[in-house]
Amino acid sequence: MGFIIIGVILLICLIACIKIVPESKVYVIERLGKYHATLNSGINFIIPFIDVVRSRVSLKEMVLDFPPQGVITKDNVTMKIDSVVYAKVFDAKLFTYGVENPRLGIETLAATTLRNLVGALDFDDTLTSRDRINSSLEATLDEATDAWGIKITRVEVKNIAPPSDILDVMQKQMTAEREKRQAVTEAEAHKQSVVMMAEGDKQAKVLQAEAERDAAIARAEGEAKSIQLRAEAEARALEMLTAANVSPEVLKLKGLEALKDVADGNATKIFVPTDLTDVISNVAIAGDSFKSGMENPAAKKAKPLDTTDKHMASAKNPRSESKIHQQAHLANQQMSAQQSALTDEEISIF
Repeated sequence: MGFIIIGVILLICLIACIKIVPESKVYVIERLGKYHATLNSGINFIIPFIDVVRSRVSLKEMVLDFPPQGVITKDNVTMKIDSVVYAKVFDAKLFTYGVENPRLGIETLAATTLRNLVGALDFDDTLTSRDRINSSLEATLDEATDAWGIKITRVEVKNIAPPSDILDVMQKQMTAEREKRQAVTEAEAHKQSVVMMAEGDKQAKVLQAEAERDAAIARAEGEAKSIQLRAEAEARALEMLTAANVSPEVLKLKGLEALKDVADGNATKIFVPTDLTDVISNVAIAGDSFKSGMENPAAKKAKPLDTTDKHMASAKNPRSESKIHQQAHLANQQMSAQQSALTDEEISIF
């Protein structure tokens, strides 16, 4: 029975000698009230009832989120800044014996350091200098916490809360700035639109001018070609007429037909053929002869009209039904009647 009790006691002591430390943790061991060793992760052995675990320290990175701190800027603007600190333990002995409450110590140190940094900045600089505040705060805290076995890895300013009246002013300023940017953007858009429209009108006018120029060139070339073709056709027609030995009578008849076509319509011009002028000149000679006979009653019998003249023959016997020949024929008849009356008077006188 006694051996069993001794065996149980030895088993309990053996178990008490073994200490298994989890990963990312260390144990601070005190022997007889004094720091003895730091046990790392894994299986460790201690002396039961003599070695005591003083603290269990986590080596993981800690996130210390502190409440907003009231600060005053250089231009006397009161605001609250909310910050967060990232830290980890690099020495379990210093962490255990260096400070009583590491979290409270870091929070107090962060608040005082933040007040010193913001107190040297204006309100506008505080809003736009977060990176500088973060780096300065990190360097100050890291240097101060080295004695506590704590490494400050990063410090971030989460939020800066100005007073409500400052927020109203800032909101109005931002609204005005946005409206200004909107007006500038609309002006630039209108400018670009006007420029693009002007460029489009310019290109359209240039294209229209080029089209009109090409059309004018095409019309001029067409007219030149037409004139050339007409001239060639007329030249060929004259060559054919010359080769065919056309009589003068046929040519005169064709000329009268051409005059008939020209006179047809609402034209106000009068075309007088050369044959008609010859006829009219003969009529004028006959009139002068008649006048001389009237002035000299003793004169001899007036010479009759020369009917052998080709123009008078055309007047007496018109070869076409054109108005010109008809008028010439009528004039010939009137002159014959006057000549007959004159002859009768001369006979009565004698």
